[in-house]
Amino acid sequence: MIDKDIEKAINKQINEEMYSAYLYLAMSAYFQDINLLGFANWMFVQYQEEISHAMKFYRYLIERGGRVELYAIEQPAKQWDSPLHALEETLKHERHITQCINDLADLAEQKKDRPTLNLLQWYIDEQVEEEANDEEIIAKLKMIGDSPHGLLMIDSQLAQRTFVDGAADEE
Repeated sequence: MIDKDIEKAINKQINEEMYSAYLYLAMSAYFQDINLLGFANWMFVQYQEEISHAMKFYRYLIERGGRVELYAIEQPAKQWDSPLHALEETLKHERHITQCINDLADLAEQKKDRPTLNLLQWYIDEQVEEEANDEEIIAKLKMIGDSPHGLLMIDSQLAQRTFVDGAADEE
């Protein structure tokens, strides 16, 4: 049976992951509205990843004998000043999620819950990748400045991204 404090923290993290999904779905819609379909695709893949991350926690909690509690999901913003602003907000949000994961790892260490620590290592590695991806796109956006041609080139690159469920449990 999983520790009640860990159970509560994982339920909170499920909510954080679901909010992340909502945020990225809202960003996908924003990019659709401004006809940057590659950016919209990239954010839609982010949405799919976040749902997968939430479900990985969901399955884990059930496997450990915990009870899943679903909380209300906060409404995300729906408008940003520019693609750069949206990506800067994405990075800010991912840094928040990194802190949430680190806090959860600290709790698991305190409780000597090695199975949860093992699970969280996957999320810790994932957060390094998430932040690096955002930083790369932000750097490119800053590099091109106000160039519409540059923006369309980045948009074209982001259109190539596809969803691969890295959080799915291996059979």
